[in-house]
Amino acid sequence: MMKHDQSPAGDGQQYERVGEFVAIFARKDVWYVNYQHGNRQVRRSLKTRSKKEARRRALMIEKEILSGEHKHQRRAPLIKDVVDQYIASRRGEGRSEKTIGKYQYGYDLLLEVADRGNRKRISELDVAMVDQFRAERCRGGSGRRPAKPKTVHNDTVSIKQLVNFALKRRMITENPLRELEIDKPKRTPQPCWDRAQVEQILANTKPPYESPLIFLAETGTRVGEAKWLTHDDVDLERRLIHIRPKDGWKPKSGDQRAIPMTDRLYAMLSTIPRRGRWVFTARVTARHPEVGRQISERRLLQYLKRILKRLGYVGHLHTFRHSFISFAANSGIPERVLRQWIGHADREILDWYYHLADRESKDAMQRLSDAAKLSKPANDTDPNSAQTQHNPEED
Repeated sequence: MMKHDQSPAGDGQQYERVGEFVAIFARKDVWYVNYQHGNRQVRRSLKTRSKKEARRRALMIEKEILSGEHKHQRRAPLIKDVVDQYIASRRGEGRSEKTIGKYQYGYDLLLEVADRGNRKRISELDVAMVDQFRAERCRGGSGRRPAKPKTVHNDTVSIKQLVNFALKRRMITENPLRELEIDKPKRTPQPCWDRAQVEQILANTKPPYESPLIFLAETGTRVGEAKWLTHDDVDLERRLIHIRPKDGWKPKSGDQRAIPMTDRLYAMLSTIPRRGRWVFTARVTARHPEVGRQISERRLLQYLKRILKRLGYVGHLHTFRHSFISFAANSGIPERVLRQWIGHADREILDWYYHLADRESKDAMQRLSDAAKLSKPANDTDPNSAQTQHNPEED
């Protein structure tokens, strides 16, 4: 018959001794072990709801104690503390504040989910809690907007990175998410304008938004790269645009690169007056009378959306990038060169951008069809004529 003891802490908890040194007890249907080690009382979760399994694990701990091989695991840190340390680490690596903000946004929701489940420590994370996090992220729980599958995927990867960070820093010894599987989401089809549509959009633009939109269309850069472009980045003599990091910002790819100017871009950049550090500046208003402010991505997008609505097109600022890459690829620009211009090193991402416009795709298929017709033999040609042209017996 098992012996039952009262908790040494005097909290009324019933302990069931399963060996000479160890005892087990249940708390909220989860079994814990209690024992003395190194003149310290140790109580920790056995991470099981099965009493039989709890007894087995407790006896394994006793065996380690008797053999002198037992090493007491330190109590796992709070999830919040691990999040703070992880974000500080990413800042130390030079991650942008925009990226840090994305991390924090997802981790804040994770902390809310953990708090509702009374899970405070990093070791208490489990797959079920991550599933709950993903479900709330999809439907927009806790006052947040519903997230797209790619965003949910990225946030889930961030949670796994958080746990891996704790493992590498030896905050925990076991991976609580080792059973977590993360399926890569299917790519969402993106709008892509053909060259004529791009020209029509640009024809409807006016200053001060005309110049940055021409820049996006002629370079395939991201809007952030246009926003952070300085006059020192523009080499008119060599006709090159330099995309490089600044204090507080760096390109998404992290790589510096140089993009040659088209004639149109060269002509446009040659006429932009220098009003401070930035090439593309915001309009001076009564509310913002300062000259030389950076352009606002939000206002630039709002302006573009009004033009698109008027023309009956769909898209956004990043669609200029899609369209540039599609046009360059279909014009025969080598992939190696195109990758240098756009800053991508990932072949899969570049393949995603390699669209064929409908008209160009049909033209290509028509050329293939015409070539097949030309290769067909004439109707009156003897199918055996190739053999009768040369008879070895006549040699």
